[in-house]
Amino acid sequence: MLAPVPRPPGSLAVRCSRALLSPRSRLSLLALLLLTAATLVVLYEPQRMLASGWPPHTSGAGAVLLFGLAYGVCAAAFVPRPVLNLAAGALFGSAVGLTGALAGTVLGAGVAFTLGRFLGQDALRPFVRGRWLTAADGQLSRHGFRSMLAIRLFPGVPFAAANYCAAVSRMGYAPFLVATALGSVPNTAAYVVAGAQAGSPGSPAFLFSAGFIVLSGLGAAVVAWRKRHGLRAAAPAPAAEAERERVLR
Repeated sequence: MLAPVPRPPGSLAVRCSRALLSPRSRLSLLALLLLTAATLVVLYEPQRMLASGWPPHTSGAGAVLLFGLAYGVCAAAFVPRPVLNLAAGALFGSAVGLTGALAGTVLGAGVAFTLGRFLGQDALRPFVRGRWLTAADGQLSRHGFRSMLAIRLFPGVPFAAANYCAAVSRMGYAPFLVATALGSVPNTAAYVVAGAQAGSPGSPAFLFSAGFIVLSGLGAAVVAWRKRHGLRAAAPAPAAEAERERVLR
């Protein structure tokens, strides 16, 4: 019986597998996934299903678990988190709603970070150039936990943008997820309480949460305005950045 002839290293199968696993192919897959998710959100508006009494046939811990899973998928698919947080408060009240919303926040951030890290990082790293991009990348790579904590505490950077920027940087999973969980508590709680007290817009809890949302937004604008000078000063020279990239490789 004849032994099978091994395929040469340059065979069509090898070339096809390399092409499919190349950074550009993975980035194209990521772009396709994100475009599909955004299209589904526009067509089906899943946030309305969450805000209109979903899930109708479950209660207790099972309902909160399902809501957290749905929240995570929707957050990864670009559904605005404030809408989801308001829905959590309206459906489950302040305490339980906050638990489901935070679980969904961490899940959605983890899904987006994983997709960005495995499908987009290798292709996008060569484009991290320029003073602003290199400064932001260096900040996230070297000081991942505190940088992500500040981003989550001050709602100026969109949730999805922060997830994928962190994925392209060299931030680790643990700092990213822990900073997301801790930093998301204040603003998530404010929206959840506002959703829970939406029927009583004159109540102290609703007024406090609404005021906190406004003040945190203003604080984010002030911090961003002041931080831009720090990013400019921290941006490395192009030659130094190129040498750093060469050493890290």
